[in-house]
Amino acid sequence: MKDEAGLLRSLGEPTRLRLAALLAAHGETCVCALAGALGEADFKISRHLGILKSAGFVECRREGTWMHYRLVRPQGLLVKFMQRCLRECLGRHPGIKRDLKRLSGARCPTKKG
Repeated sequence: MKDEAGLLRSLGEPTRLRLAALLAAHGETCVCALAGALGEADFKISRHLGILKSAGFVECRREGTWMHYRLVRPQGLLVKFMQRCLRECLGRHPGIKRDLKRLSGARCPTKKG
């Protein structure tokens, strides 16, 4: 029960909830694109993603200097349903729709292409 409470606590902050909803809808995404979508600094987004990672809700991989985050493959029913709710319920939220629109146009300034 301690792990479940930690997961729910990690999602109880608006920026982290927005990040989780973006990752649920968009899939793996670079920190700089997430920062652009939320209008926040990379370091702030990285800190929030680190909390979600510690809670076991996201995982990351490095590609050169860029860190890419995605939701973990669900191992239990709670995580599976939380990810589905983020995608289907919060994906319809006007604020998340705006974030997704900004995310679709966001590019990492240092990344080629």
